[in-house]
Amino acid sequence: MRSYRHLFRTPEFTPLFLASSAHIAGQTIGGLALGTLVYEATRSPLLSAVSMFGPSLAQVLGATLFLSWTDGLPPRSALAAVSLAFAVGTALLALPGLPIWSVLVVVLAQGLIASLGGGVRWGLLTEILSKDGYLLGRSVFNMMSGVMQIAGYAAGGALLVAIGSARVTLLLSALLFLSAAALTRLGLTPRPPRTSTRPSVAATWRTNALLWSSGPRRRLYLALWVPNGLVVGCESLFVSYAPGAAGLLFACAALGMLVGDVLVGRLVPRAVRARLGVPLLLLLAAPYLLFFAHPAVPLAAALVAVASVGFGASLVQQERLMALVPEELSCHALGLHSAGMLTMQGVSAAVAGALAQVTSPGVGMTAMAGASVAVTGWVGWGMRRARGAVEVRMTA
Repeated sequence: MRSYRHLFRTPEFTPLFLASSAHIAGQTIGGLALGTLVYEATRSPLLSAVSMFGPSLAQVLGATLFLSWTDGLPPRSALAAVSLAFAVGTALLALPGLPIWSVLVVVLAQGLIASLGGGVRWGLLTEILSKDGYLLGRSVFNMMSGVMQIAGYAAGGALLVAIGSARVTLLLSALLFLSAAALTRLGLTPRPPRTSTRPSVAATWRTNALLWSSGPRRRLYLALWVPNGLVVGCESLFVSYAPGAAGLLFACAALGMLVGDVLVGRLVPRAVRARLGVPLLLLLAAPYLLFFAHPAVPLAAALVAVASVGFGASLVQQERLMALVPEELSCHALGLHSAGMLTMQGVSAAVAGALAQVTSPGVGMTAMAGASVAVTGWVGWGMRRARGAVEVRMTA
């Protein structure tokens, strides 16, 4: 599968694409509205960051307890139920007078539900597309995510200014989730679960242990989770860094991510792409090292856009992961990738918010970026050492 035209001619790809687009737009607009609402009420960078990225914190529970359900659920029903649950939760968040602790409970519940959705969605994509079409299909989904985030943050910022009410904006987000549920239900055909094995916590642990037991897979998971998550910690401080321009910064981050996904997924030859994982991760973090000087919004937006091109590293790593995972475990493996990545993003948002609380948002962003560079260097060194050991054995 070599072209976007072939992708969209593939049965069920377009409905899954449209439903996912509506879901991500709902998350983007709702996240900005909720982060703004909480910051206005508390003036706390920590609470604002956690309210926006808190759903990611619950992913660790999904990854350790419920991932075996991703292969044991019928995909259409599961994805529709996830979007419907987000619609209900977002409508609850729009209720006036809701205490902050209640907001956080709803946000964490949404994250727990989302931990199932990622594995089901990407597992379904591997069924809809041939194996050689997965990278191109996933790059299109990543590009869509970038476009939806650009449009969502721009629209969310405009709505907050025009309407003057974060609660009304949250209700509009809930409608987008309802649209995603309807598109899923009406556009996809029923499919049986990928496995007849009874889902359980024990089965989740066994498969996680199997996936983690391989050194190459383990290093790939770390590369997928940690550097990326630490940089999302930087992004979680956009609202407190520039309260009036957070939407612009988020939109520039999404634009950079879109450019990176187009370059890696479509334009860079496969032989070159395989060598870009570590350089792109370094690019992802390096521009944020300058935020200790608190650059003005125009320069900050440019730095954010350049940095986010580095998110293209995840496509390189996912392609390699799929080559190292048995086909029958692909759904669980992708769910573990998604849940682990989002968990790290949530943890990083909390850590970044805590740092900003006692220092400043700019200092917090610089510290998270420095940690990302250090982890990338360590993981990259481990990968090079492993490749060197393999080459020595082959020549011996």
